[in-house]
Amino acid sequence: MSNTVKANASPAKRFFVEMLTRDIELQDSILDLLDNCVDGAMRSVDGKARTSKPYKGCVAWITLASDHFQILDNCGGIPLDLAQTYAFRLGRPDPQRDKDLPTVGVYGIGMKRAVFKMGRNIQINSRTKSDGFIVNIPPTWLDSDNDWELPLELDNDALDKPGTLIRVEELRDGIPRLFGNETGFVDKLKASISAYYSYIMEKGFQVWINGEKLAPIHSNLIFDDKNNAGIAPFLYQAKIGEVSVELTVGLYRPLPKDEEDEEALEGRPSSEHAGWTIVCNDRVVLYADKTRATGWGEATVPQYHTQFISIAGTVIFKSNDASKLPLTTTKRGIDGNSELYLAVKEYMREGLKHFTDFTNKWKKSTKELSQLNSSSPTVRTESVSALVPQDKWTTVSRGVGGKRFKPNLPLPKDDDPNKVIKFSRPASEIAEVAEMLFDDPDRSPMDVGMKCFDDALRRARK
Repeated sequence: MSNTVKANASPAKRFFVEMLTRDIELQDSILDLLDNCVDGAMRSVDGKARTSKPYKGCVAWITLASDHFQILDNCGGIPLDLAQTYAFRLGRPDPQRDKDLPTVGVYGIGMKRAVFKMGRNIQINSRTKSDGFIVNIPPTWLDSDNDWELPLELDNDALDKPGTLIRVEELRDGIPRLFGNETGFVDKLKASISAYYSYIMEKGFQVWINGEKLAPIHSNLIFDDKNNAGIAPFLYQAKIGEVSVELTVGLYRPLPKDEEDEEALEGRPSSEHAGWTIVCNDRVVLYADKTRATGWGEATVPQYHTQFISIAGTVIFKSNDASKLPLTTTKRGIDGNSELYLAVKEYMREGLKHFTDFTNKWKKSTKELSQLNSSSPTVRTESVSALVPQDKWTTVSRGVGGKRFKPNLPLPKDDDPNKVIKFSRPASEIAEVAEMLFDDPDRSPMDVGMKCFDDALRRARK
C-alpha cells in the first residue's frame, strides 16, 4: 500500500513579478495604466458613445518625479466588486468581463505589471458613485510568497470625485533619472502618447503630463479625386466575424523632390509620419511602421525607402470582444500570426503596391511633378471613405470579402521611360560602400546603387 504526500505547486510571487516586468519597457508600463483610464472612460460614457466627442470631460493626469510616479483620472473609478474579485489578480479569471465594451484589455496583467515595473511601494485609491477603497501594496507583500491577499480599506472619500489614483514610490534603480528627462524619456513619452492616443484624444479624452496638456497628432491624406482621375487613397472595409475593419492608405504629403530625398537618405527628414498605423478600439497599437510586420518588403511590395516618405496608411480594427483583436500582450504591437491580421494584410500590401508604383513613376523631379504637388488638398483620414461615392466601391469576393475603392492615380507623360541598370559586385565591396554612404554595412544593394546613381546624377547636373 503506497502513501500519498503533497508537493508544493503554489506560485512564487517573486517569479511572477520579475517575469511579468522583464519583457515590458517603462514607457509601455505607463501606457498600460493610461489604457486603464481609457477603459474606465468607455464604461462611463453611457449614451454619449455615438457622439463625436464621447469622452469629453474624461481626463488623466500623470506626474513623473524623482521620488514617485502618479496617475490620476476622473473616469468613473474601479467598482468594489471588481476590486475584490479581479482587479488585483495576476491574470484575468473572467474573459467575458467587458465583452460588450470596445476595450483592449484581455489578459488582466496590465496594471500589476506596470506598477511592479516602476517601484516597490504602491498605493491605489479609487472611488465610484457608490463606494470607494484604498489598497496599499508594500515591499513586504512583494517579498512574501505566503500572503496573496490584499486588504481593501473601504472609504467612500478615497477621492474627491469618481476616478482612480495610482501612486508608486520607492522607484526602481534608473527610473528617477528617466523621470528627470536626462535621457529625453519624458519628451519621448509625450510624443508617444500624442501618437498612440490620438484617436481617443480627438474624441475628447485629455492627457496631462507634469502640468502640460498633450495634443493629438492629426492624420490627414491627400484627396483630390477630380472625377476619379486625381490623387485619392486606396480603401478597404469589411466585417470579419466580430471585428470591423477599415483600411486607408495614400499620400499624406506631396511627393518628395530629389533634394529632399537626399536629405532623408542622410537621416534628416523634415517631418516623417510615413508607414502604417494600426488602431484597435480607438487605441493606436503600432505607429508609422515601415517593416515587414505591415507588408513592406513582402511579396511584390518593395522595402521601405525614403522615396516612399509620402505614403501613410491606417487600419482600424473595432470589436466589443478585445480577444478577437490582433493584439500582443503589451497592447503595443500586432500579433503577426493572427488569421484576421494575415487576411487584412493582403489588402495592406495591395494598397502599398498601388502607391509605391505610383511614386516610382513620378520619381524624376520635373516641372510636371511640381504641378502635381502644387494642388494637394488634404482631409482627415477617418473622413475619406464618406467622400467616395457608393458606385465607386467594388465588392471583394475572394478571401474574407468586404469592399474596396482603388483610385485611378494620375500618370506622368511617358516621354522619358525608365530603364533598368543592372550589374553585380562582390558583397564585401557593397558593404564597404554602404558603410561609407550610410554608416551601415548591412544596407541593401538597391539602396547603395540608388544612392551612388543619385550622387552621380547630381554632379552631372551641376
